[in-house]
Amino acid sequence: MLVSHPINTDICIIGGGLGAVAAALTALDLGATVVLLAPHQWLGGQMSSQGVSALDEHRYIETFGGSPYYLRLRQLIRQQMASLYGSTITDEATFNPGNAWVSNLCFFPYVAADAINALIAPYVASQQLTVLYATLSIAISKKDDTITHISCRGNAQVCEIIPLQVIDASELGDVLALANLRYITGAEAHADTGEHNAPPQARPHEIQGFTFGFAVEFCAHQSHVIVKPEGYQTLRDRQPFTLTLTGNDGEARPFRMFTDGPTGLPPFWTYRRLWDGQHTTPATPDIALINWNSNDYHHGTIIDVDAQTYAQRIDEAKRLSLAFLYWLQTEVPRDDGTGFGYPELKLCPDIMGTNDGLAMEPYVRESRRTPGLTRIVAEDLLVANQPQIRAKAYADSVGIGWYFMDLHPAPGNSQSMFAPTRPFQIPMGALIPPDCHNLLMGCKNIATTHLSNGSYRLHPVEWNIGVAAGMIAHVACRQHIAPADVSVVFVQKKLLALGHPLAWAIDVPPQHPAFVATQWLILNGVIGQGERAQRLDIALTEPLDADSYAILMTCLVAHGIPQSTAQIAQTDSWESVCARIIALGLVDAD
Repeated sequence: MLVSHPINTDICIIGGGLGAVAAALTALDLGATVVLLAPHQWLGGQMSSQGVSALDEHRYIETFGGSPYYLRLRQLIRQQMASLYGSTITDEATFNPGNAWVSNLCFFPYVAADAINALIAPYVASQQLTVLYATLSIAISKKDDTITHISCRGNAQVCEIIPLQVIDASELGDVLALANLRYITGAEAHADTGEHNAPPQARPHEIQGFTFGFAVEFCAHQSHVIVKPEGYQTLRDRQPFTLTLTGNDGEARPFRMFTDGPTGLPPFWTYRRLWDGQHTTPATPDIALINWNSNDYHHGTIIDVDAQTYAQRIDEAKRLSLAFLYWLQTEVPRDDGTGFGYPELKLCPDIMGTNDGLAMEPYVRESRRTPGLTRIVAEDLLVANQPQIRAKAYADSVGIGWYFMDLHPAPGNSQSMFAPTRPFQIPMGALIPPDCHNLLMGCKNIATTHLSNGSYRLHPVEWNIGVAAGMIAHVACRQHIAPADVSVVFVQKKLLALGHPLAWAIDVPPQHPAFVATQWLILNGVIGQGERAQRLDIALTEPLDADSYAILMTCLVAHGIPQSTAQIAQTDSWESVCARIIALGLVDAD
């Protein structure tokens, strides 16, 4: 075992997922040095090494709600997917390689990894960024609640990182455990969170199931049936394998393989299709991602278990996915009623970059979570509890997101949850652990609950968490202070300068001259309780209402600007108010 010299860096990021990449790019752009410890050879986590390359996003992602680098990454992916097949993209805002019905953008996982490599390449070349691939943190040293050293192992080498700031962007919240910090797993008790759907008693092992996704190509008139996996019948019957889903209401939703289901539901095949062969002339074979309830492993957690148990559960989860493939090849009822199974389905190891055809690592939905300085509970964002169009407002917002509260079965709880939410914010306090002076959370390990995690774990939300973590860590480094002492207003100002939205205003995107001022007004509560509070668009030409005007005047006085100086009338349009806010020097013009 080789031991390298210690590496000094501004920021050490543990993990290789979307939050890690977003944090790295943000900090690097601002001039920080970064060491990133990636557990695999691909960066991108759920988008690449975890094989979930059918993005879980909100309806406005093409025009609002995505951070600039995230949108650039999506653009690169579209371009690279088209180039693989020599296709022409007529509209880069709508091209979906897979034409899947679950997502606006579906693609091959390795394409995401390649696109991320293109984004980080200049920083690697300049040695501002050091990426240690296939490397895991194995020990953490602290002094006075400050992380001083991180020991890691990879490629038959042990090395030591000496960071100023640390970002835990690992899939399981590894730093929380290694540094002996407080963390939560599983479902909290109702008395703890006050959530209506929380159980009476805490269930720390009720952690959402994980999944090994895989890709298959449909090869007409061919047979590619795999060897029957060990324990196939037990795995099939226990799950059970089916194309029928059961909703929150208990109603069955039957799907068919390649045609619409008996109740009109779209085909299972196009659910997470990664490549639609109709994009080319002549047509090429379709390739689809298989990530379905039938191959969700929810029979045991891989958090806080010994090495033998971890290995056993990973092995069983892999066999579960291969067993589901075997069932699709041999037992699923054919759409035309002529028999069972589709032997034409060919496993595609090259798509996942592995020998067995499964993703490099499991898609992890739920991690260890910090208690944080601010905890996000389900009632903060559920439609049933939030009467306005936006979720609970956070004055310390450092990003936004939107997705259903989507929970998959967990050990001891076979029930799913898929509940509508309001467009929400990411509070800065949720990224900061209460018991470490130089650590930030950078992905799904922020201070959500078991329930609210179901909305904050998705692709663009994790990216936005990472952007915020990278920014806060950079500011903390430059000012030589703890993240908890960093000025929220200062961080927000710098994030907005990047074009990173902190509040929902879908008709005022980052490129609009009124973007920063609009964000400032919403963050200061000026949207009020009137009509604008019931819609996501601002309507720039419409005037303020009485409630908003009163809030604005109070806010301006708090900033030392009396009404006579402000020169703002209630009849002024939102856009003219933005211009006046800029003129008063409350926000930057750009």
